[in-house]
Amino acid sequence: MRKIRVVIAKPGLDGHDRGAKVIARALRDAGMEVIYTGLRQTPEQIVGAALQEDADAIGLSILSGAHNHICPRVMQLLKEHRLDDVLVVVGGIIPDVDVPKLKQMGIAAVFLPGSPMQEIVDFINRHVRSRVENI
Repeated sequence: MRKIRVVIAKPGLDGHDRGAKVIARALRDAGMEVIYTGLRQTPEQIVGAALQEDADAIGLSILSGAHNHICPRVMQLLKEHRLDDVLVVVGGIIPDVDVPKLKQMGIAAVFLPGSPMQEIVDFINRHVRSRVENI
């Protein structure tokens, strides 16, 4: 079975990528193939990377408060490109009141600061493997 491929992206104007790099390393150390897109990515660039890299999952690291603008656009573009099967998780500073809205639009999970790395690794492993088995 091939490695799980995860695109880690920093959308928007947020220039703080330490958390994204920590997550990328944890996923890599867990045996996943990680594609880090770098800072200031647009939703179009993120979905383009997921398409080109045949990604199983996308991890969005958002600290800027732009999640209510960025996440709907990413989900819309995934649908337009028929990438509905790509798991999308978000990490960062997300107010509790926004979490249900994000999940309703298709975000699989929201990980807040302090979330254990193993919890994130296990979540992605479990959900990507279950999607692959159902195909």
